[in-house]
Amino acid sequence: MPTTRIAALAGHFGADIGRALEKLDGIVERLHAQRVELLVLPDATLGGYIGDLRNPDPATGPEAIDPDGPELRRVREMARHMTICVGYAERDGERRYNAAVCLTGDGILGRHRKVHQPAGEHLAYAPGDGFHAFDTPVGRMGMLIDYDKTFPEAARTLALDGAQVIAALSAWPASVTDRASRLPNDRQARLFDLYDQARAAENQVVLVSSNQTGVTGNLRFLGQAKVVGPGGDVLAKTWSKGGLAVADIDVAGEVERARRVLHHLAERRVGSYPNLLREKAF
Repeated sequence: MPTTRIAALAGHFGADIGRALEKLDGIVERLHAQRVELLVLPDATLGGYIGDLRNPDPATGPEAIDPDGPELRRVREMARHMTICVGYAERDGERRYNAAVCLTGDGILGRHRKVHQPAGEHLAYAPGDGFHAFDTPVGRMGMLIDYDKTFPEAARTLALDGAQVIAALSAWPASVTDRASRLPNDRQARLFDLYDQARAAENQVVLVSSNQTGVTGNLRFLGQAKVVGPGGDVLAKTWSKGGLAVADIDVAGEVERARRVLHHLAERRVGSYPNLLREKAF
């Protein structure tokens, strides 16, 4: 069966967009030589992330760029036939969104604006309002950004829209309230891995998780990029330092195999979940 070579990146990207583009140029060129077909880059690859999650200063936040501007056109030129998901701060009039696009050299395939906002992030970004799958050369995909993957409904919506691959782009830090002395022991490090595996397994999809590394402001990012199979099995993973998690997988074949006996999407009993549409849980 045909396989797709998938790569998830853990790496540090700061506020300097020009420097980030130069860094990406080298990374993408190497991955072309390695025949990577799908590359998922971290959230905030272009422009960096906020440096304070509880009290961000909107005036000094990441530079917001035009979603059809020269920066993303340059990423398209790098991509050529490769499918790339990349995060950035998106400008829309007076608003700034934490956003991501999926693209190839032929154009933009899909867009996402982060919906769920933790702590004080709403002071720096406006929220997005939906989750939508889209077709790509590597199959039907959807995207999540950071905190979106904490909510099962987000990934489930993408799977119900036909996504067999979910790209989860993150700038996910260690705990800001109860930081452990070692990153592997941090509560957020455990949750990051748990959510990646759970979202893949419960929807029986391939999940490709990227993340920032290093330090921005008072945030220390976890890394832990990975490719997770539709049974929740981690096929490739990095740790807290920068690196690439690369896996070869027959996406359609593995998704079909995972759903052959137990098909989670088909076996839902939607009439039993009426409170899912309630605004308040209690």
